[in-house]
Amino acid sequence: QVQLVESGGGLVQAGGSLRLSCAASGRTFSSSGLGWFRQAPGKEREFVASISASGAIAKYADSVKGRFTISRDNTLNTLYLQMNSLKPEDTAVYYCAARDLRVATMTMNSFDYWGQGTQVTVSS
Repeated sequence: QVQLVESGGGLVQAGGSLRLSCAASGRTFSSSGLGWFRQAPGKEREFVASISASGAIAKYADSVKGRFTISRDNTLNTLYLQMNSLKPEDTAVYYCAARDLRVATMTMNSFDYWGQGTQVTVSS
């Protein structure tokens, strides 16, 4: 069993920055592929970014590439998402997720554990 707790969401103006964190407990964090997903009101949950267990490989959705950076600290069992140049269309609940495999993936249903989410609101 894995427990994931997101933090760092909030209200920010367009063009601003936020850093999300996801604290993990309950299993070997360093052997898990991790990811961030988001869900806007009235829309389906979508992939944002993922990272391999070692942190060497990262994948991004086209909509955030060049603006968001995913990273992890395996000594702190924490996943991060640095979000820069935020746009109103980035407004959503952001979820972190973990999987029992090491590789990074964009496939939502391949993740086994999910956090409760943190709200990010970008005003225009």
